[in-house]
Amino acid sequence: GLSLYFLAVFHRSSLAVAGLAASERFGISAAQLSTFVMLQLVVYAGMQIPVGLLLDRFGPRRILTIGVLVLTAAQVTFALADTFAVALVARVFVGLGDAMTFVCVLRLVTTWFPSRRIPLVTQLTGVLGQMGALVAAAPMTWALRELGWTTTYLSAASLGIVLLAALLLVVHDEPGSPRVLGAPLSWTTVRSSLAASWRHPGTRLGFWVHFTTQFSATTLGLLWGYPFFVRGEGRTPAEAGALLTILVLAVMVAGPTLAWAITRDPWQRSSIVLGIVWAVVAVWTVVLVWPGDAPAWLLVVLVVVVGVGGPASMIGFDLGRSFNPPNRLGAATGIINQGGFVASLLLVVAIGLVLDWRT
Repeated sequence: GLSLYFLAVFHRSSLAVAGLAASERFGISAAQLSTFVMLQLVVYAGMQIPVGLLLDRFGPRRILTIGVLVLTAAQVTFALADTFAVALVARVFVGLGDAMTFVCVLRLVTTWFPSRRIPLVTQLTGVLGQMGALVAAAPMTWALRELGWTTTYLSAASLGIVLLAALLLVVHDEPGSPRVLGAPLSWTTVRSSLAASWRHPGTRLGFWVHFTTQFSATTLGLLWGYPFFVRGEGRTPAEAGALLTILVLAVMVAGPTLAWAITRDPWQRSSIVLGIVWAVVAVWTVVLVWPGDAPAWLLVVLVVVVGVGGPASMIGFDLGRSFNPPNRLGAATGIINQGGFVASLLLVVAIGLVLDWRT
């Protein structure tokens, strides 16, 4: 399950260091470039609730299988695309396949581990999965420069074939006997499940935790980080790739630390989130008002603080798990997972529009 999430994060983040190459390959503007990520996030966020409901009905193994197939086909199409329209369709399906992974992996964690270990395992899943973004940073920069667009993305797509075989051989929905299908889906049961999940304050709190903590790191990691560091702050491509790598490393270090903190004192989850949000606001303010290009040390502080927001968003899932019964956990997780990606979508589009307006 973790390997599949790694793959999804890799494909999701593979455009982060290819923004300038994509602009040249397809002859597109900044607003059109942001459309790649915008549509990917629209599909990802829009599919969270349907995937959560399907997860409650069919279990994670079936949904993960479909997700890997969709991701692989989409990345092959993106590798071979020579027009903006074809590439756009490919990124839509990257978002669709991506949407089918994380909530399924969280369900596997909930099913296979005792409750006292779930916060730690959830954070470790998020942290280790983010290594996909690490692989999509400096190595992708090198591959695009040395191997070219098509070879780089076809090589990335080939990972899906290997992991699909591992999924079919190793992953099972739950220990012991084969999983029994959940209740059949109908408009009445869907509406009832979603309403019950959203009515609970724990679900709503989880949604807003995810909304406020994740979007800054996602926006930098998915699309605008590399152009911001190169064009906005005057850094070299190698320095920009290194900053994105530090961002991922910050996520990896912060995850287990936050897991330890919330396991030790679950009642402080909201206080921890508020502290992180204020820290992100403060460091962005300093970077943006700094006269001229921000110094390297300040950009390092930025990516480290922003990186902590990634694992902080996982606290939202812990809140949802704490306050929802197993039969609607998929729906609640889907609702919460929409938060950060809706926020990221709004910011990605806004940045593209502002850049086109100002240039």
